[in-house]
Amino acid sequence: MDLFDTPGALTPIPIDDGELALLSRLPLPLSNAEVFERLLHETPWREESVIVFGKRHLQPRLTAWYGDASYTYSGLRLEPLPWTPLLMEIRAAVEAACGEAFNSVLLNRYRNGRDSMGMHSDNEPELGEEPAIASLSFGATRTFILKHKNNRQSLRLPLEDGSLLLMRGQLQRYWLHGINKSALPLGERINLTFRYVV
Repeated sequence: MDLFDTPGALTPIPIDDGELALLSRLPLPLSNAEVFERLLHETPWREESVIVFGKRHLQPRLTAWYGDASYTYSGLRLEPLPWTPLLMEIRAAVEAACGEAFNSVLLNRYRNGRDSMGMHSDNEPELGEEPAIASLSFGATRTFILKHKNNRQSLRLPLEDGSLLLMRGQLQRYWLHGINKSALPLGERINLTFRYVV
């Protein structure tokens, strides 16, 4: 049986050049509010700087990197923190929902509407040719934007509290994704992107 055909599983989102699927709420032993509060207060958040078009900029969000491997993107090398019991529990639920194995997770904390994620692809060599990346959100809803690199196709997905988005196949090769800034008064959001670093 295909994972997407399992009751209560990820729902495929039709898209060219890649695979995309969404689960509106990942089942976890704790409530979304409890997970959010624990991640908010137990994570050693950092404000990192990255190189964009040859210039160094502070990222407009806070981050933390956990897992079994270091990771490099935009001139920034992240050394992993050890898995916490909470993150291992969440990882197990994400792996069960996605049918994929993950050995690392990047936590992003969006403090308000001014925090954002620029358009990019997760296509670093250490992620492999067709990486599976699972994005789990807690807190305020933010709109996830996808834009095709070779044509005018675009897609906007509101990622709500507890939702799980899976990207895999050729998606990172052909699509950019990001989170825009917003002038609206938005609450905090914590996003966990699970991946397998080779």
